[in-house]
Amino acid sequence: MRRRLQYEPGLFHFAVSGMSGSGKSSLVNAFRGLRNTSKRAAPVGVVETTSKVVRYPDTPGNPYVWYDVPGAGTLSIPDWQYFTDQGLYIFDCIIVAIDARFTATDIAILRNCVFFQIPTFIVRSKSKQHIENVAKDLPSEDASGLTLERARETYIRETRANIEENLKTAELPQQRVYLVDKDILVRVVKGKPVKGAIDELALLQDITKSIAVTRARPED
Repeated sequence: MRRRLQYEPGLFHFAVSGMSGSGKSSLVNAFRGLRNTSKRAAPVGVVETTSKVVRYPDTPGNPYVWYDVPGAGTLSIPDWQYFTDQGLYIFDCIIVAIDARFTATDIAILRNCVFFQIPTFIVRSKSKQHIENVAKDLPSEDASGLTLERARETYIRETRANIEENLKTAELPQQRVYLVDKDILVRVVKGKPVKGAIDELALLQDITKSIAVTRARPED
């Protein structure tokens, strides 16, 4: 499996999983400091572009490799079999891109990562779009800025509560959900100033800490 997925000792291998529409491929690009229009970017679209795990090296000089892992809404096989068939047990870290709630694939990945002791990060992307959608459903206020601020607070509160409930229902350990926007994440990756960030900086900082902890572990 390591040979098939081109696992290279000395590099840190990230898998980014998620259903089509979760912003998964855009996250793969953003983590590499790329916009979706870049020639090196992973293809994005409404329809899943591949049924296989696809490998994307990071920017030259960075010891990271990113993998785009296609998701499935329902599983016709046991979750452990899906996890092993996709080779997810080889990864150093797995990022689960979600939309409003978990799919069977998300739960399968999170549950098996607990078993294999693989660090995971739950990420909800497209936050700017989601906030704007929430704002449309709020009563109109005299200033659009106030409406957006209320929408932002509502989006953050409801998403965190929803994920907490999803984890509880799936009998999984509680963990943070990171709310991000791909364009802001690109700027954070490049070290540029940003406005309107939610969890982009915290996500990168926590991933960096996870890398340090993983590399400090003794080899089996």
